[in-house]
Amino acid sequence: MTIVTINKKFESIANKTQEFSWTLLRILSSLMFLVGHGYGKMFGERAQPFLYEAGSGMDFFGINVGINMLWIAGAIEFFGGILLALGLFTRWIALLAAILMVMAYVAAHWAWFPTLNRGELATMYFMVYLAIFAYGPGRYSLDYMLFGRK
Repeated sequence: MTIVTINKKFESIANKTQEFSWTLLRILSSLMFLVGHGYGKMFGERAQPFLYEAGSGMDFFGINVGINMLWIAGAIEFFGGILLALGLFTRWIALLAAILMVMAYVAAHWAWFPTLNRGELATMYFMVYLAIFAYGPGRYSLDYMLFGRK
């Protein structure tokens, strides 16, 4: 077997697994997003209150807008995670999640490099949801079934 033959076999296998692996990336990252982050903020032991109170929660970059921004983040992570896992309104929610991760990085993890400030999850979620926004939900999604789009 030559290296060209081996490369062609690898490429063939990779091409056959694209839809499945893309769906798996969308579903697993979204389930981790909703369970690991959104659920705790919405319903966990230290659930965030809806209204902002000094000393609890988070304001909007130093501005008290009356609503706890961690509650807003939790709602996007939890309910957005459900919609993303199902592949429903995928591009809209993926863009919203990517923007949220930029805001999380700037608000809580600002530094030169993500591993220096524990911001690697925000960075990874940003990249995953930016890619899902760009490429769409894939064939195995409610968007595809209901609206016929990839």
